[in-house]
Amino acid sequence: MRKTIAGLFAAIAVVVGAATVPGTGAAATRQPSSSCGPTLDPANFMSVIDNRYYPLPVGRVLLYKGVRDGQHQTDTVTVTNKTKLIEGVTATTVLDVARTPSGKLLEKTNDWYAQDTAGNVCYLGEDTKAYLPNGQVDTSGSWLSGVNGAVPGIIMEADPQIPDAYRQEYLKGEAEDTAWVVGRGGSVTVPYGTVTDVLTSLEHTVLEPKVVDQKIYAPGLGIVSELTLSGGQEVARLVKVTG
Repeated sequence: MRKTIAGLFAAIAVVVGAATVPGTGAAATRQPSSSCGPTLDPANFMSVIDNRYYPLPVGRVLLYKGVRDGQHQTDTVTVTNKTKLIEGVTATTVLDVARTPSGKLLEKTNDWYAQDTAGNVCYLGEDTKAYLPNGQVDTSGSWLSGVNGAVPGIIMEADPQIPDAYRQEYLKGEAEDTAWVVGRGGSVTVPYGTVTDVLTSLEHTVLEPKVVDQKIYAPGLGIVSELTLSGGQEVARLVKVTG
């Protein structure tokens, strides 16, 4: 297992290191064609988000159950009817609320997404609040495109292919997640059911250099499974979808 993880990190360093970094002009393994930054042109965006692997229809609610930092929790993700104007682009507000099984609030995040006319889903910012045991609220990781040097990224390509690599977000020292497409096709079973023709990606950030996360997406649903492969013990799986 150690050799496998070591090889994984080496591959990530090569492939993700070559990914497009907004504001730097670095070349990607396969250059994603998108309007997701570093600057935004409102004329290049749609009013709906219907990407095959990351659809966000207004009113949809997705329920996930899993474990994070040894704590069992549920995550309720709601595609709200609220929007936010970000650098002239009307972004959809998605609310993500994490609670313990007893209902104690752990984290509350507003994420903002918009889809360009090519079908890429762009990530334009997040406002996150983690509620700590000492009563304090941690807002680290929050960012907004165009504020303090933050630039948007791609959360899902219109046509993801192996081995695409791309920046999902960028605010130096706060939000530097990068994704790498590693699998197309096959099936996976989660509490929601068995889904097919899935897309698998790995995520990594220089802010947590030992951590590698795997995400699996299903057509028409979006994320169905999240698993930390190295550097942690986090897991979340889709349980229920409404709307």
